[in-house]
Amino acid sequence: MSTGILYLCATPIGNLDDMTFRAIKILREVDLIAAEDTRHTRKLLTHFDIHTPLVRCDEFSEETAGKKILEMLLSGKSVACVSDAGLPAISDPGAKIVKLAINSGIKVCPIPGANAALSALICSGLDTTKFTFAGFLPKTGKNRREVLQKFSSHEETLIFYEAPHRLQKTLKDLAEFFGERQAVLARELTKIHEEFLRGKLSELAENPGEIRGEFVIVVEGKIFDGEEKISGGEENFLDAYEKLIESGVEKKIAIRETAKKFNLSRREVYNSIIDREG
Repeated sequence: MSTGILYLCATPIGNLDDMTFRAIKILREVDLIAAEDTRHTRKLLTHFDIHTPLVRCDEFSEETAGKKILEMLLSGKSVACVSDAGLPAISDPGAKIVKLAINSGIKVCPIPGANAALSALICSGLDTTKFTFAGFLPKTGKNRREVLQKFSSHEETLIFYEAPHRLQKTLKDLAEFFGERQAVLARELTKIHEEFLRGKLSELAENPGEIRGEFVIVVEGKIFDGEEKISGGEENFLDAYEKLIESGVEKKIAIRETAKKFNLSRREVYNSIIDREG
């Protein structure tokens, strides 16, 4: 007996008109829909007159639900996996089920559609040729600092997700680690009050606009100054910092001016100074 197919089905990120004809067809035809939140998905199904059975499959139940789903797939039945919005397995449940299916020789099929990260990127006005999707940052502590430090040296455009109650803190942290880079704050994508705020990270941290809904933060990559690269990178900006100190400039101001001149974050300059002194 042949196995079923696992479909990864995109759902709207706000505007229901973004639901594709193919997605509606697949959700009607499969034997089961694995949903991040069955209450949320049931509203979507009702809107499109879809009556396929649902099973909950969120971050807490994905492992146990995955076993039931795998059994159905192995018995020849097909399953569609959906998240509350956008593509499953992108900062949402789904990845574990995909691995289970692949390891069991089951076909996995994408049903493309809306995605918040790419929607924000293409409207950002920043470089779209190279980019990194960073998703949600760790909430607090050492892990958060380490991730920010790692991404601070990336030259490609960076894309982050953030919840409203952590938005300003994240913007401030990005400004601290990344410096005065251009960024775009995408709010309420595809909805009535869709908005794009553009400016430097520090400006957006100071005035993020109306804080509601889920946010996408798009940040330009690190731009290396020609002088910095040719002259040996770190040594060059550290030498510039030392010259400012020798001329009597306060340490805090010297760090700020060095960061500004070489398009670095103050954190990068400070950490390099500590490394040199220590």
